[in-house]
Amino acid sequence: MSDIAQPGPHPARRLRWIRHAMLNDLSNSGSMAVLEQVMRFAGQRQRILAHNISNIATPGFDQRDVSIPGFQKALSDAIDDRRARNGGSSGDLVLRESDELRTDDNGHLQIFAKTPSGGVLTHDKNNRNLERLMQGLAENAAVYRVASDLMRSRNDTLRVAISQRI
Repeated sequence: MSDIAQPGPHPARRLRWIRHAMLNDLSNSGSMAVLEQVMRFAGQRQRILAHNISNIATPGFDQRDVSIPGFQKALSDAIDDRRARNGGSSGDLVLRESDELRTDDNGHLQIFAKTPSGGVLTHDKNNRNLERLMQGLAENAAVYRVASDLMRSRNDTLRVAISQRI
């Protein structure tokens, strides 16, 4: 076992464990875990949308996306579960798995495109709609940007508090 998992009697080991526990609590409290999941979702969705755009002229290519309302519902349920477990906004944020959302062994979100994109089916059996794809790409980038700006602001606030500056 690592000395982070077991605090032990040694003062330096105990101090490392306390720091680790405090940082873990700070990163799992309030909106930090929510913003992390939103950024993971938007980042992975961006790759799916870019893949759809890069294959827009491929005959027979079936464009896929992920359900945004499905992710929002899973995130809302995870927040409610966290509140019910801990009586507040701290603790791990556990998303329920679905056919499009899963978490890996480290608890990181993984998405799998299953939802048809709903484009217009053309004569070569490709469902292309470049305007819709570009709109999705721009909206998704905006969601990622807002979440990253909020997380940066939260981290800056924590950094100032830790350094004990006013």
